[in-house]
Amino acid sequence: MTLEELRELAEKEQERQTTFKHRILYCSSAGCVSSGSDAVKETLKKALEEKGLTKDCEVLGTGCLGLCGEGPLVFVQTDDTLYQHVDADAAKRIVEEHIAQGKKVKENMIEESNPFFASQVKIVLENLGRINAESIDEYIGIGGYEALAKVVTEMAPDEVVEEVRKSGLRGRGGAGYPTGLKWAIVRKGANAQKYVVCNADEGDPGAFMDRSVLEGDPHRILEGMAIAGYAVGANQGYIYIRAEYPLAIERLRLAIKQAEKNGLLGNRIFESNFNFRIDLRIGAGAFVCGEETALLRSVMGRRGRPKPRPPYPSEKGLWDAPTLINNVETFANIVPIVNRGSAWFAAIGTPKSAGTKVFALAGKIKNTGLIEVPMGIPLRKIIFDIGGGTSDGTEFKAAQTGGPSGGCIPTEHLDPPVDYESLATVGSIMGSGGMIVMDSTSSMVDVAKYFMEFCVDESCGKCIPCRVGTKHIYGLLDKISKGEATTDDYALLKELCQMVKETSLCGLGQSAPNPVLSTMRFFTDEYTSLLKQPVGYVPAGTKETVA
Repeated sequence: MTLEELRELAEKEQERQTTFKHRILYCSSAGCVSSGSDAVKETLKKALEEKGLTKDCEVLGTGCLGLCGEGPLVFVQTDDTLYQHVDADAAKRIVEEHIAQGKKVKENMIEESNPFFASQVKIVLENLGRINAESIDEYIGIGGYEALAKVVTEMAPDEVVEEVRKSGLRGRGGAGYPTGLKWAIVRKGANAQKYVVCNADEGDPGAFMDRSVLEGDPHRILEGMAIAGYAVGANQGYIYIRAEYPLAIERLRLAIKQAEKNGLLGNRIFESNFNFRIDLRIGAGAFVCGEETALLRSVMGRRGRPKPRPPYPSEKGLWDAPTLINNVETFANIVPIVNRGSAWFAAIGTPKSAGTKVFALAGKIKNTGLIEVPMGIPLRKIIFDIGGGTSDGTEFKAAQTGGPSGGCIPTEHLDPPVDYESLATVGSIMGSGGMIVMDSTSSMVDVAKYFMEFCVDESCGKCIPCRVGTKHIYGLLDKISKGEATTDDYALLKELCQMVKETSLCGLGQSAPNPVLSTMRFFTDEYTSLLKQPVGYVPAGTKETVA
């Protein structure tokens, strides 16, 4: 495909859409599908047929619309109306009243002023709700693959790397490593064969950011990977995705097939000398395979276990060749950076944490769902304005960011900006974007125990600190939760957490103690209230020995 043909296809798709008076988009992401959106689709189509409106209206599936807890969701694109809790009856009324008569169905309508949407800035999620998730034509119709055409036909690879560097984009997989710097290292690699890998192994409990992007906008990821391949000198890409994401896998396979058919992946892309292919690698769901060295071993068909670094994958990765690894959200930012410029992106967020961050809100929060906010927004604003506060009106206790690797942040630390550095000061991390809210009914000891149990199960067992240490930490937490632990056990728990954190081989073990340490730091009373005193313990101000 040439650039001219790409633009002709875009115009053709835009003209096709103008033939419809109404475009009705129903959420076809996993969350809404599980709550009945496929049945809603059939009801909408049947109602349009009965009203003789089939030729005037188009019904199509789109990506996640955000308010996952209020699904199934339906969006009438013509006048930007979003409906929640759409069952068969509501779907029929949307057609009979809104589409046929121009009267909105107030009972199911979400107001535009809803605070859930007011503070969001959508870059990564901008196409979710706008296009058919399974159509390359619709993606091209909104400017898709223009960024790839621009870099291949107008820019040198070093210029692309520099543009990403100047944007200030940092890896959205958790560590926050500067993306442009990583690209530059791979670009300079001496090996003729290089690889680009997309880490879609999203394993944090309560996290569904990457899954939603892949389900709703797969071509954005393919295009971002192809741009990365051109920039670093790679001709092969892999998307490593866990088998628990069947819908995302299905749509990725379709998107790859569509892109290849249109000449947007494969040989001589835009009639240049640039060749790039993308293949999927399906993981079995091991949390440790989110760690880059374990992921690469799994891609190569080996057991997913981490190995010491250096050398880093950017120097010796897949089959000992320089390998670029970024996660889904990082690649999703590449296209808008190329299209709108690094200065535009760098102006969003904070000086050290540019751009936006996608979070999955879960737990004891009113508005469960997917959000995208500027870096630097206070956590308090996310939880109480966007999230609507706790689900049952109970008192807020803590929010955990970063999944099993993150810390629990109490009320008094909700005002500092959400960025990599600020979260680290309170013992947490950005992580990939999971955010779980806990209220006054939550036991923080049980929360720490839950996440430690997860880490015990997911440890690959290669290094002793993680394999043995996490199990002992879990045992101490279990002992405390049952009221069987002493103050000596409590002291041992803290010491053991620090040892595991400092001596584990990879990020799983190094960060596994974070939920324990942060809850011990901010919710000490919840631990000490469950302790019994050890034999020989002398309480302050007494001379008697406690037997």
